[in-house]
Amino acid sequence: MAEQPGTLLYYLKRSTEFLEKKEIPNPRVDAEWLLSDLLDLPRIKLYSQFEMPLSQKEIDLYRERIVERSKRKPVAYITGKKGFHQFDYFVSEDVLIPRPETEELVDYLFKQKETLKEEFPEGIQIWDLCSGSGCIGISLAQLLKPNTVVLSDISEKAIGTSKLNAEKYNLTDIQFYVSNLDESLPNDLQFEVIVSNPPYIPESEKEDIMPDVLDYEPHLALFVSDIIGFHRSLFSSAKQRIKPGGWFLLETHPSYIQDLESLALSMGFLSPKRILDSSKKERFLFLKTERQIES
Repeated sequence: MAEQPGTLLYYLKRSTEFLEKKEIPNPRVDAEWLLSDLLDLPRIKLYSQFEMPLSQKEIDLYRERIVERSKRKPVAYITGKKGFHQFDYFVSEDVLIPRPETEELVDYLFKQKETLKEEFPEGIQIWDLCSGSGCIGISLAQLLKPNTVVLSDISEKAIGTSKLNAEKYNLTDIQFYVSNLDESLPNDLQFEVIVSNPPYIPESEKEDIMPDVLDYEPHLALFVSDIIGFHRSLFSSAKQRIKPGGWFLLETHPSYIQDLESLALSMGFLSPKRILDSSKKERFLFLKTERQIES
């Protein structure tokens, strides 16, 4: 289709060419996402609107977005939101952009819904440890309908973002804590299910990280200097807070999952199970605790 100057297709093609020259991966896809969000149109609808003229304001705003993307700023930070599982969450540079792998972690628990009901007939309390945007805990609050959901993160700004996401879905009964692991949680808080996507990339791997991530996403949520030492502290906090027979599901670095499994077993966790992500990498570690013996 020959595009006319001033139309949607004209600016979409020019933007794609510009991003291509800047060596941005998937330039057409990014150009489409940025335009569909700006126009508040589903991306697929752009194809039926190619001849639509854009206003000068729309053209100027779109150019600004394309320039930002050309500097490697992630699309999610430009639009301020990211789709995750069945939902859509606010994101900013204070939180990690939710990943497809983390959707798989949520989906795993969602598929265990009936098993959770059988094992915990009185309901479940969920703790999203290192919660970031809140995408895990807030999704599970809607998918599993637990009795309680607690979100905690060391970053006050991350907790601020997760509060906005809870408000978006009118979830008024979620508890939020700015906390280094469990330090600031009330002493009596205990959980049947703990789920965590903590920082797990060794600082030694920074040079291998793409600039879109390294230059924009919060390093506090990405990198650890001592992956085993950090997880020892994380496992200790989880062990103190998990109820007998409770579940602990962790997203982690495939290269370290065997070491972390051994560490968890040495600290009293049971029934380890490594779960593959869609790329067939051992991305998730599932653990349990011993049930109390009925007297």
